[in-house]
Amino acid sequence: MFGKKAKLAEKILILGLGGVGYYLAKRLVHEGYLVTVIEANNQLIRQADGEIDARLIQGNAMSIAAWKEADGGQMDCLIAVTDNDAVNMMAAMIADRFGIQRKIARVRSREFDSANSILSAEDLKIDLVIHPEELTAREIERLIKLRAGNDILDIAQGQIQLLATRIHKTSPLAFSMLKEISRKHQDFPFRVVAIARGITTIIPGGNHQILPQDQVYIMAGSEDLSRLMDLAGVKQQRRHRVMILGGGLVGSRVAELLEDGVSVRLIEQDETWAQELSHRLKKTEVLHGDGSDANVLTAAGLLDMDTLVTATGDNETNIMSSLLAKHLMNGNRGEGAHQLGKSIALVNKEDYLVLAATMGADLALNKKILAGNEILKFIRRGELLSVAHLHGFDAEVVELVAAPGSPITRKPLSKLDPIYYGKIIIGGIYRDDRWQIAVGDTHILDNERVIVVCTSMHLKDVQRLFLA
Repeated sequence: MFGKKAKLAEKILILGLGGVGYYLAKRLVHEGYLVTVIEANNQLIRQADGEIDARLIQGNAMSIAAWKEADGGQMDCLIAVTDNDAVNMMAAMIADRFGIQRKIARVRSREFDSANSILSAEDLKIDLVIHPEELTAREIERLIKLRAGNDILDIAQGQIQLLATRIHKTSPLAFSMLKEISRKHQDFPFRVVAIARGITTIIPGGNHQILPQDQVYIMAGSEDLSRLMDLAGVKQQRRHRVMILGGGLVGSRVAELLEDGVSVRLIEQDETWAQELSHRLKKTEVLHGDGSDANVLTAAGLLDMDTLVTATGDNETNIMSSLLAKHLMNGNRGEGAHQLGKSIALVNKEDYLVLAATMGADLALNKKILAGNEILKFIRRGELLSVAHLHGFDAEVVELVAAPGSPITRKPLSKLDPIYYGKIIIGGIYRDDRWQIAVGDTHILDNERVIVVCTSMHLKDVQRLFLA
């Protein structure tokens, strides 16, 4: 946490340990919150016991006795993320009666909290409604519409951008040490702030080398984005043709969001559901078939696609279909052949995220992490100016203020304590009324706003660095 000392004891009650609940409990405990969890499944309780330093109560989320055992009246925030929408919505009303100030509920149905809903979030006493599938679909829509088939993340009010791209053998950055890149390219400031290699996320220093097949995030000012893309060997081109594997809640919603402006082809394995989708999605071409079959992908026109989205309900299918698609595209590329620009994989198992990003998918998204990070941003309001997760990386982008006298203000970045090496990197600083890329000789001053990139589990190190 990055607030004042009194906020370190903030008490949070989580209902449900499956998926989002486990992720949040682990993150919040690590950041210093006092977490209590109510979970009915004894197996989930046993799994969490010893892994999460939280108070675990086995009980029904609708049991008032369980709420009293959890000291519900002493809680500052409720996070209801059970698998039952009705339970989560009712829990918010119970929390309101207990006097809990902030209530967050995961609700999969889009019939609630919309402009024309019969029951609004205010009626349900919910301060933040989380729709995991809608968040994921919207994020995929955003990524598809970005330039050059790469993830471009706007931060610092759009004045700084993070470019995610895969490094190929022909890239000017391949086989280069970061300190060599910095010396060679001094015409504009930029920083490589994260590298995904194999299943590992690296927060790099000057002695790290960029290798082919690395997925990297590079930070630069928005005015320098085109030069950065040239440096990284990235070509800008528009994306028009999208293939989606899987017509579930995410896949069908992505098609719905895109079909008015993009040519969309969706492959669904269940014949009955494929027929239903063909009626619902007026401008999307819906095909029945197995998207993990190379012959089906080829027959469905994969070689003409700009973007592939794998959104089936199976992690392995999504990862392997992305890898298969890249293999088919590369293997069939002749003179004038089209090359697949981007593949996005929906990966529901957190441990597979970096693996997916390095094996075949250009970007890997996880509903649980997207929902969890949305909740974390809400909880941290007033403590952090902003937080963003780097897709396919085990890393976060944080914007915060350097407290007067804090360790970060005592010496230039190049002379920071070595214990922070490989854990955090200072990417940008707000100075002279504009955002600038931070370099080795940058010296952070009291009360300056700073952008930090760190591995997900090292937010506490950022705290120690920026608090007096």
